[in-house]
Amino acid sequence: MAQITIEYMIMAPVLIMLIFLLPFTTSLIMDGWADSRRTLALREMAGHLGSSIQQLYSSLSHESVTAGSVTYKLEISPFIEGYAYVGNATLRSILDPSFNSSKILDTTLSLMGANGEATVSITLGQNVEWIQSSTFMSNSTDASINAEKYWAGTGYIIRMYFG
Repeated sequence: MAQITIEYMIMAPVLIMLIFLLPFTTSLIMDGWADSRRTLALREMAGHLGSSIQQLYSSLSHESVTAGSVTYKLEISPFIEGYAYVGNATLRSILDPSFNSSKILDTTLSLMGANGEATVSITLGQNVEWIQSSTFMSNSTDASINAEKYWAGTGYIIRMYFG
């Protein structure tokens, strides 16, 4: 009989610990999995956004297109699992700006109110400008990419920004 009492004395604290430890561990694992799932969805949206910017630039940079402006309304989900996301873009030159080389647009999307960030880099031509103050809001009614092509004396310039 003493042996059974000792077993209960050893097993009771272990079982009580498992009652608290198992749900806590499961919660941590599920939170990590949910963050990964949202980040993956955000990367998909960043890729779609980058592709749309690149296609709009390619269309406007063709010789047959003269000066004008275009607004491309994005058909993307305004929320990822109930969270809106915001984006900013920064334009940088590949080489020294005096060489008139191609430029790279780094676009970063991040979830509002949750963990998750995705960055996509888009290669554009030398005649592009990006308005730094523009911010992309996924839940905005006019989530779009705007582009203006205008003559700048020596050639056409394409100015792009988020709407």
